[in-house]
Amino acid sequence: MTHDPAAFAARPRETGAGEQALASLARRVLPAGGFGNMALETVIARGAGGRVWDESGNEYVDFLLGSGPMFIGHGHPAVQEAVAAQMRNGTTFFAQNAHGIRLAEDIVDAVPCAEQVRFVSSGTEADAYAMRLARAFRGREKILKFEGGYHGMSDYALMSLAPRRPGNFPQASADSAGIPRSVREEMIVAPFNDAAMAESLIAQHHDELAGIIVEPFQRLIPPAPGFLQALRRISAQYGIPLIFDEVVTGFRFAYGGAQSYYGVTPDLCTLGKIIGGGFPLAAIAGRAEIMAHFDRTLVGEDRFLPQIGTLSGNPVAAAAGRATLAVLREPGAYAKVFETGRTLMTEMAAILKRAGMVAQVVGEPPQFDVMFTDAPITDYRASQKHDAALARRFTQALRARGVFKNESKYYVSLAHDAIDIADTLAAFAAAVAEIAR
Repeated sequence: MTHDPAAFAARPRETGAGEQALASLARRVLPAGGFGNMALETVIARGAGGRVWDESGNEYVDFLLGSGPMFIGHGHPAVQEAVAAQMRNGTTFFAQNAHGIRLAEDIVDAVPCAEQVRFVSSGTEADAYAMRLARAFRGREKILKFEGGYHGMSDYALMSLAPRRPGNFPQASADSAGIPRSVREEMIVAPFNDAAMAESLIAQHHDELAGIIVEPFQRLIPPAPGFLQALRRISAQYGIPLIFDEVVTGFRFAYGGAQSYYGVTPDLCTLGKIIGGGFPLAAIAGRAEIMAHFDRTLVGEDRFLPQIGTLSGNPVAAAAGRATLAVLREPGAYAKVFETGRTLMTEMAAILKRAGMVAQVVGEPPQFDVMFTDAPITDYRASQKHDAALARRFTQALRARGVFKNESKYYVSLAHDAIDIADTLAAFAAAVAEIAR
């Protein structure tokens, strides 16, 4: 039977009584009725390849991918086999295990800055430890970050992530209740992609700075030509560790991460999502000289940075990560992801143009989204010029037609195929037609 993308997009998607009951239960037992990740009552039951199904049996092309970890698709046989084999031998030990040690070797072999690796369980932990590690190494306290950059949920990371009333640089503002005022004094904030201002602030505060943390690809915004190179140059000039937050981009833009893709090697990086193959696992990786602060025998008691986590380097997660990276080493894996992403970006832009929509497709082929503005998107403040309310309506219209994504970004997977692309573009065109009325 010939597949009909228009029919897929037009298929009714209704919420059944079982899913409604689960949503009602969630509202009773969970704050705000959810896990804190998405303001959405859809309850996902299963995933396979590039698709997911909710508890009511509705089918979606999945561009959420668990917020990115499922880069090779849901239920990949190699990952399932590796996980099942390890689970027969035990699920966690706290002590070292072979899968964790060999995954660290895979990371060292792949990532340019990685001479050593320390595992944690989440990207938030990895970023928090990376900043603490820089402080231990430099003997300084302040961290420079970029407005709009997401580095997890620690007090330091929640400075100027999404300020409602952006102030003057370099002052930081807290994005959450419960953060001590004193934390603001330890963060210096700069605009992403403004090399001149970043260099000026670093030169001005170099004797106070412990480190510089940046997403090399900030949410959806690519680095301007020369921006990352400028950060690398001035951080090296003053001996300040440069940290790339690659929790999202690690093993997504290239096998060596965004640092390979953009050709700039930091001193430290953080990794997550893909390296756990769908299980909780993240890491800090970097120069051995800096990573030595995790080793009391090398740096002494006063400069030692303790790090303990019950599930750090968990053998099931590490087995899933190793299996995922093995798939990504197969010839053509990244070429396929980039081809899929480029096709979607090009065709979506064409659909928007034909409809006369004021919008643009922003990002890189593995990770992008539609921004409803014609202004150049170069930093956080520029991104706030887009019509967020229209974007939410559009996301809802896509979901009603079988495309599952969060309110920002499409994550592209190796599992997405020609039928997924066709169904997505049919749904996209129908959603554009609806909101353009």
